Amino acid sequence: MIQEINIRNLGKQDYKFTWESMQKAVLKKDEESSDEVWLLEHKPVFTLGQAGKEENILNSDDIPVVRTDRGGEVTYHGPGQLVVYFMLNLRRRGWGPKKLIEKLETLIIVLLDGYGINAERKTGAPGIYIANKKIASIGLKIKKGFSYHGISINVDMDLMPFKNINPCGYDSLEMTQLSEHADISMLSVEKDLKLLIAEQFGEDK
Repeated sequence: MIQEINIRNLGKQDYKFTWESMQKAVLKKDEESSDEVWLLEHKPVFTLGQAGKEENILNSDDIPVVRTDRGGEVTYHGPGQLVVYFMLNLRRRGWGPKKLIEKLETLIIVLLDGYGINAERKTGAPGIYIANKKIASIGLKIKKGFSYHGISINVDMDLMPFKNINPCGYDSLEMTQLSEHADISMLSVEKDLKLLIAEQFGEDK
């Protein structure tokens, strides 16, 4: 059965406001509610996962730090990075956390393949990599059978703030972005990703 999904472009958003909005949206959902996907960019912010270690922030450099309720360690969000939040009824889909992560990783791999970029998974380190450099991160929260939070894809951004943290808890992890591998605009990536999400996760409402 095709799942109904509501895909929205929200532009540039404050992290805390968006996080609180996701929590409220999930709490209001019932078994008949449509799934939702939000595409947006965040103002500069470091976020720490629920069990993330503060020592992995080496220097916040006046960038706000937010302790959030997603899984995973520390990461950076900023303009030029596409953030995609998935509020899905996992019970209705019959998916567990591992299945959702697999689906999200496949989504990114297929997106990048469309630009002629060979990207891959790494066992035990969720996210997507190009030649051992990370281009996309995954952090999720599941509550009462619903997911929220999601993925971030580095498109064309300032990567320097990643030097001030141990990304995802790894002190030697290097980051990369789409602009280093292809000439694709953020608008094109958003358009292509919306089509892939509708195709792989349901029918765009």
